Amino acid sequence: MRLRWTVSLLPMMMMMMVLLNEVWMLPAPGTVSMESVNMRHTLRWRPPQASCGTSILYHVQFQGEFELTVQNGRWVDAHECQRIRHTHCDLTSDLGSDSDYNLQVRAQCGSELSAWTELSRPFNRRDTVLTVPEMNVSAVGGALQVSFDKLPHMAVVNVTVWKKGDELQAVVYRMPAEQKMLHVAALQEGVVYCVRAQTILQPQLQSSSTDPHCLSLTGPGAVWKRATTVTVTVIIMAGLLFAVFWSISHCHPDACQTYFHKEPLPDSLRQTDLDIQIQKSHQEAELCERITMVQSIDSERQASKADAGLMSLLEDRSSELPFTVEFVV
Repeated sequence: MRLRWTVSLLPMMMMMMVLLNEVWMLPAPGTVSMESVNMRHTLRWRPPQASCGTSILYHVQFQGEFELTVQNGRWVDAHECQRIRHTHCDLTSDLGSDSDYNLQVRAQCGSELSAWTELSRPFNRRDTVLTVPEMNVSAVGGALQVSFDKLPHMAVVNVTVWKKGDELQAVVYRMPAEQKMLHVAALQEGVVYCVRAQTILQPQLQSSSTDPHCLSLTGPGAVWKRATTVTVTVIIMAGLLFAVFWSISHCHPDACQTYFHKEPLPDSLRQTDLDIQIQKSHQEAELCERITMVQSIDSERQASKADAGLMSLLEDRSSELPFTVEFVV
């Protein structure tokens, strides 16, 4: 009887295999994996090894515990992951419970569809990896302000604050991830405080703690004290400069000589006294020439000759140097 059923099922199985080969002409995607960090769930896969005249499109489905048990194994299309071109899909909003999820993806080229490729094992969001939170600490007045970036949804952050050197007296503050900022007030002025933080989703799902961040806490009056100090310094410097310029502009000559003494020049730069003697030329030494003329009554002819000679002499000397002529009668 069993042999008869086996023989009758073989043709049916062979027929189904032929039909499947005819329907699934496009190879299925390979290596489907899930990457989950800080409650962000991303499904990734490798494209099929096939050529396609157009872009290959992908479809993603999931199946949770409710679909598996209550809806008789129904698969649900991921709303943001239908007919997409890239080989990854964000399923954070679809995987909204702590149950196990089955995931599958298939390719499409034109009108051809590939077979579904399933994730090797069910995924649970409790398997996510929590990284160290990104923390910023600043002192505001007499308080500490602790802020965070990119915290996981529905997580809780434990913030531990203590005085430096007294960690046994630390205080732990619990802050929901939606708050993103913690204000720690009523702290002592001038004391160094240290802070560290840790992300917690569940008692068994926690991140590593941040490195301690220590800083000195300034009091509420530190801001106005600093501004007052700067203002007073500027006023004093302006007064000193004004006094110096006023003293220079109104300085009496005698007082200025007392305060601003002029240093004598060194001997090497001092000009020595030189006796400069100008040698007079022979012509310049004869600036004046005394000429005595005696006129005789008896020799008028000689007098006329003397007058002619005098006029000749005057013409010759006028082109050279000035001279003085005395006529003695």
